[in-house]
Amino acid sequence: MVKKADFTDKHKQIARIAKALSHPARAYILERLSGLNGCCTSGEMIDDIPIARSTLSQHLKELKYAGLIQGNIEPPKIKYCINQEGWQIAKELFSEFFK
Repeated sequence: MVKKADFTDKHKQIARIAKALSHPARAYILERLSGLNGCCTSGEMIDDIPIARSTLSQHLKELKYAGLIQGNIEPPKIKYCINQEGWQIAKELFSEFFK
């Protein structure tokens, strides 16, 4: 029996980023964070987005897991910002992927 090759770390990273981009709420969050202010808390976002606070937290967690945003702890809140380094990695991965 021939052993099948495992998915590479690159395949897994591309999938993680694609999953993070696959929901309209996450697209909205990214658009909001890339706007004029650049950073905001979940409390500042919750009034503008038609989802529950707990759902927003899950979406933020997914974006953070993919490396697309980062959370800076400013007690008692977390301020979320675009992760520029993560976006650069995503651009390079997808550019190479679609060659």
